[in-house]
Amino acid sequence: MSVKKKEGSLTAEEKRITKALLSQGWRNQDIQDLINRGRIATINSARITEVKKNNQIKLAKQDEVEFFIARKNAFDPNTGLNLYDHERLIRSREAMILAVHSFNSPTLKFKTEQFAVQANIAWTYLLHEYFSRKGVSITEKDGRSLLLSKMIRRRDSPLSKGVTNNIRDLIEIRDTVEHKLLRRSDQKFFALFQANCLNFDKVLCELFGQKVSLQNELSLALQFAKLDFQQVTDLQKFDIPEHIQTLDARLNQRLTNEEKIDLEYQFKVIYTLDNASKSKAHFEFIQPGSEEGKQIQNVLEKRVIGDDLYPHKPGQACKFITEKSGQKFTSHNHTQAWHFYKVRPTSKSKQPGNTNKEYCIYHSSHGDYTYNDKWIAFVADEIKSEEKFNEIKSFKLK
Repeated sequence: MSVKKKEGSLTAEEKRITKALLSQGWRNQDIQDLINRGRIATINSARITEVKKNNQIKLAKQDEVEFFIARKNAFDPNTGLNLYDHERLIRSREAMILAVHSFNSPTLKFKTEQFAVQANIAWTYLLHEYFSRKGVSITEKDGRSLLLSKMIRRRDSPLSKGVTNNIRDLIEIRDTVEHKLLRRSDQKFFALFQANCLNFDKVLCELFGQKVSLQNELSLALQFAKLDFQQVTDLQKFDIPEHIQTLDARLNQRLTNEEKIDLEYQFKVIYTLDNASKSKAHFEFIQPGSEEGKQIQNVLEKRVIGDDLYPHKPGQACKFITEKSGQKFTSHNHTQAWHFYKVRPTSKSKQPGNTNKEYCIYHSSHGDYTYNDKWIAFVADEIKSEEKFNEIKSFKLK
């Protein structure tokens, strides 16, 4: 004998509704179609027949039947969302759509304010829905709903570090730019906003399914004017208000280099100019993670970062640290220091280039590491403290 699965059974409410609809002359197949709308586990016609034969089931009241029909008709077949059951998710998606439309609109001037406010609303509703489904109260003691700034700091937050950093900066941008003049500051935050959009859709799909994705509802933004190198240069020449410069500096200072280059924190693209005449020249986008993108990154590191910004080999670094700190700093101490501060991987690492680029980089061409002035200044300042220097010297190398 087959066992009937619980999820394929009618709920007590559905049984009463079915009984009422049968009394009104509805056909079995029509009732089955209505009940299955938006249902994860659909029912078969046998469940309707069971209700028809069971005289113990009471009829639902007419207003209950009308609301049930209205709710079933409110399902979006594309997203599977229901206006009554998934109101937070619907509002979340619409707020992000408004944020993107307002930023992309050629007729709107207050882009940063619009995006920052609407995106904050979108993330707030999304996390409210997530925590509600987890049984977490989203209402605080004062009656207000749980703030976005608090939700991203929770230990049970579903967000990665990069996404959290991005949202945290978005909140600060909103608080800083509110009711203040920006002049031409919108370009300052484009990378953060682009990452925020990508993060939102990724998290939305991971938590609530691919059907709710915004990818099919938001198209590429087009413009009527050409953008050339001169225009890009000119955009950087506009005055940026002091409070925006301060905000930009504050956001940059509190993150490590590794956190800054996280694509979940801010979105970056590489431009290449195809070999063509000036009149036909155009930009080409290269995926950072692609083989071509990695080659370009290696060239940039070797020619710019490696040669100019990281000039010190370990022996030179030890010498300068000793001079700056007044403490004898040996090559053994230097090895202990980069282990202690996790600046670079060990020599046996399968990923030798996985360094903290705030201080150090790996040269794949000759298989060694070099350090910058910031590393020398940092270590020299640290070991001025006897306690800290002893802590470094006591680090045991494996």
